[in-house]
Amino acid sequence: MTRRLAWLDALRGVGATAVLVEHLNYHFLDGLRPRWMNLGIYGVLVFFLVSGYIIPASLERRGEVKAFWISRLFRLYPLYLLVIVITLALAPLLPLRGDADFFAHLTMLMEVTGSAGLVEPMWTLSYEMVFYLLVTGLFVAGVHRRSGLFALAFAALASLVAFTMPRESHLLDGPWAPLVVLAVVAAGLGCVLYGSRSLRTAGGVALAVLAVALIWIGSRETWQGAMILSVMFTGTAIYRWQHGQSSGLWPVAGVATLIVVVPFLKPVTFNGLTNLATMGLAAATFALFFALRERALPRVLAWLGLVSYSVYLVHVPLLKLALLVLGDTRLLPWPVQLALALTLFALILGASWLTYRFVELPAQRYGRRLVSRSAGGVGELSRPRDTRTVSS
Repeated sequence: MTRRLAWLDALRGVGATAVLVEHLNYHFLDGLRPRWMNLGIYGVLVFFLVSGYIIPASLERRGEVKAFWISRLFRLYPLYLLVIVITLALAPLLPLRGDADFFAHLTMLMEVTGSAGLVEPMWTLSYEMVFYLLVTGLFVAGVHRRSGLFALAFAALASLVAFTMPRESHLLDGPWAPLVVLAVVAAGLGCVLYGSRSLRTAGGVALAVLAVALIWIGSRETWQGAMILSVMFTGTAIYRWQHGQSSGLWPVAGVATLIVVVPFLKPVTFNGLTNLATMGLAAATFALFFALRERALPRVLAWLGLVSYSVYLVHVPLLKLALLVLGDTRLLPWPVQLALALTLFALILGASWLTYRFVELPAQRYGRRLVSRSAGGVGELSRPRDTRTVSS
């Protein structure tokens, strides 16, 4: 990534570190864990803002859906599959979650199809995948530039379902949902990537409709899915404003207003001020790094950003293994807890560097080679490149 976008890597580093510290804090020095905000959700929201800012821009820069999906698949799946294999191998020591579904894991859509991830942090990958499906559909239909309206629409949807639906949704519970969703995703992407013009449009519409349906009736917390997409499209709206593709930041103000007002009207659903503080801090962090985007940032943050995906997926199995050996660490004296936490922190970062170096990086390089090989013959799979889109 160029220095111009290095601030995004630094943000990913902040997000990954926040999630790791939150999970360590449950077992080490729990008294220091902040109760006025959720450090883990803060890190996740930072990730979502970064994805919203850069993912649509990446698709538009390429101008080609097939290249985008090759890149995404080789970015996410190799490490994801490795962690699944490791988790299954450790099943005799660390029991699996009972409601994990095989077909849901194939699409990464566990969280929105009534299943659960084999590793707890995988729930956020479901919303990343929903976002990819929706952005693909919007791009194929040629309406992808209306990011501000989408941000407001999903914020309004989150507000609506918070008042009209139960807090927890069970509409897609059952073994049939992941299989049906897998079939629709496979058919929709097949049409988008390899179909005629009319089939591409139909496939894109199917993916977009599926994405909206999943976050509306599939999210475990009914308001959560729509709010996450609102946050991601807010990141996109900021990108468009920055590059002169929209008239202002009014959608960001509108989304912020809805996010602030609704919890006061129905605080039980939104866990009161804790969520507001968490969302506000995530937004402030993004704004700070955006303001510093032209400046050199600490290299340690950029490095943490590079290994952030590995940190995010690898740390939970490693932490569970450590706790299996150590027992209830909260009963230990605080200096011992501190020493163990710092040791685990360092070991997790070291393991994450190894998985980045030997799993993520080779897979990304291979994905780029596949994209290069297919660049000359994509033909109907592309939309015309937009000359206003800045390379990312």
